[in-house]
Amino acid sequence: MANSRTTVTLRNALSASKSRSTSNYLAIGTDLLRNLLFLLFILRWTRRTVLQLRGRGLLGTFFDAYKFLRRISYSVFLRLPGVHSRVQSQLSEALAKLENKLVPQGPGISRYLTLPKEGWTEKQVRAELEQLEGMEHTRWEDGRVSGGVYHGGNDLIKVQSEAFERFMVANPIHPDVFPGVRKMEAEIVAMVLALFNAPPGAAGVATSGGTESILMACLSARQKAYAERGVTEPEMIIPATAHAAFHKAGSYFKIKVHQVPCPSPTYAVSTKAVSRLINSNTILLVGSAPNFPHGIIDDITALSRLALRRRIPLHVDCCLGSFLMPFLSRAGFPTQPFDFALKGVTSISCDTHKYGFAPKGNSTLLYRTIALRTYQYFISPEWSGGVYGSVGIAGSRPGALIASCWASLMSVGENGYIDSCHSIVGAAKKLEATIRENPALRDDLKVMGKPLVSVVAFDSPTLNIYDIADSMSARGWHLNALQNPPGMHVAVTIPIVKVLDQLIEDLVTVVEDEKERERVRIVEGKGKKGQARGDSAALYGVAGSLPDKSVVEQLTGGFLDILYKA
Repeated sequence: MANSRTTVTLRNALSASKSRSTSNYLAIGTDLLRNLLFLLFILRWTRRTVLQLRGRGLLGTFFDAYKFLRRISYSVFLRLPGVHSRVQSQLSEALAKLENKLVPQGPGISRYLTLPKEGWTEKQVRAELEQLEGMEHTRWEDGRVSGGVYHGGNDLIKVQSEAFERFMVANPIHPDVFPGVRKMEAEIVAMVLALFNAPPGAAGVATSGGTESILMACLSARQKAYAERGVTEPEMIIPATAHAAFHKAGSYFKIKVHQVPCPSPTYAVSTKAVSRLINSNTILLVGSAPNFPHGIIDDITALSRLALRRRIPLHVDCCLGSFLMPFLSRAGFPTQPFDFALKGVTSISCDTHKYGFAPKGNSTLLYRTIALRTYQYFISPEWSGGVYGSVGIAGSRPGALIASCWASLMSVGENGYIDSCHSIVGAAKKLEATIRENPALRDDLKVMGKPLVSVVAFDSPTLNIYDIADSMSARGWHLNALQNPPGMHVAVTIPIVKVLDQLIEDLVTVVEDEKERERVRIVEGKGKKGQARGDSAALYGVAGSLPDKSVVEQLTGGFLDILYKA
C-alpha cells in the first residue's frame, strides 16, 4: 500500500510539474510574441518618421502636424450644435441657388421621367433635340469659354459626323467583327507615338479621356512596382499643380500621394523637393507639360535625370499640351524637352480630344515599352463566359469615337496642326504681352510664371482676383478661377482666337471698374482690397480658405447630385 501511495504521489508531482512547465512555455511564448509585435510596431513607425523627416524636413513635418491639428480642431468646431446647423442652412441655400441655375423650372418645361408609351416620331425627336440645344448657356460658339470646347471648325465636324455614323454600332472589343476600328485605333496610337519621339518597341493605348489615361499610367506603375520590387505600400510624387486625376488614382488604387510645391516665380515643380521624398515605396514621378492651372511646363529634363538615377518610372502629363507641344518649335515658338527623347520618360498621356480636335471621349496613353503597357491589362482566363481580356477599365467601347478621332487626325494633318499651333499659341502670347505691357493692366494684373503654350494665368496684387473673375462672368465669359494661390486663367482655343481682342477689351473695362470700387472704398476709409462679392469668391475665397474642407466637399457633392436631377 505504501509503495502504491508513493507511486501515485510521484505521478501527481510529475504531472503538476509538466503542467507548470507548459504554462511557463505558453507565458514565455506569449511574452515573446507581444514583444515582437511591439518591436515591429516601433520599427514601422520609426521608419515612417524617418522617411517623413527626410522628405519634408523638420520644419515641414511640424507644419504638416500643425495643419493636421488645425484641420481636426476646425472639424470639431463645425460639429458644434449651433455652428453645424448654421453651416448646413447656408449649404442648403447655396445648393438651392445652384439647382435653380442648372435645373430648368416653371411652366413650359417638359420633363420625361418614364418611357413614352409609344415611341416618338422622328419629327418629334428632332424638335425636342432642337429645344435642348437652344437652352440658355454660355456662348462657347462665340469663343466665350476658356478651354472646355476644343473646336476644330464646322468642316471638321462634318467629317467627324460621317465617320461616327459609319461606325455607329462598332465595338473594338470584337476586332474580328469590326476590323476597321481595330486598324484605326492602332494607327491613332502609332501616329501619336511618332509625334512624341517614341523609340522602337514603344506602345500605347487609346482611352476615353485624360483621366483614364492618367489612371492607367498610375495603375501600370503600381503593378510594376509590386511585381518587380514587392512594393505593397505604393507612393507617387506629383507637383502640387498636377491634375486632380492623380489624386483620383491615389484614391482608387490606394497609392499615397506626395504633393511637391511649385513656388513662384516659376510655378514649376521643385525637383530638389521631389528627390528628398523618394524612398523604397516610390512607384512613380510625375511632371506636367504643361500644367492646367498656370500653363507652366515642369523641368522634365531634371525629372528625367532623377528618374534614371533612382530607377523609378516618370510619367509626363501632356493631356493639355496634346497637339501643341510637339509642334511648338515648327510653329516658331520656344519650347523645352518633354517627351521620349528624354531617356527617363517612361509614359505620356496625350488628349486627342483637346488640340487634336477629335470629339470628346478620345485620349491616348503612351509607353516607352510594350512591357510597361502589359501592367495595365486585365485578363481573366477561367471565366465561365470564356477567356476575357481588356487593355483598360472599359470592356465595350464606342468604335464610332475611334473612327471620328482617326478622321480628325487624317483631315487636319501635320501642316494643319502647325497652323493651329501658330494661331492658338500666338493668341496666348498676345494676351500675355498685353497683361504685362498694357498700362491699363500691368500694375493690377501679374502673369504667373512664363507660359509657353496656350494657358495664361494671372493674379492681382491690388484687386481681388475673384471679383475680376465674377465680373468677366457677368459679361458672358466663362474663365477659370484658381486657388492656392488665388488666380484665374484663360486657356486659348480656336474660338477664343477669333474674339481675343474683345476679351482683352472687356478685361480692361472690368479692371478699371474694380479699381474705381477700390478708390471709393479708400475714400470711405474702408481700406484696400475689400471683401469679394461673387460666386467665385464664395467658393474659392471663403470656403476654399477653411482649414477643414468638408464644407467644400459637401457643396461639391451636392452639385454632383444636382446634375442628375431630371
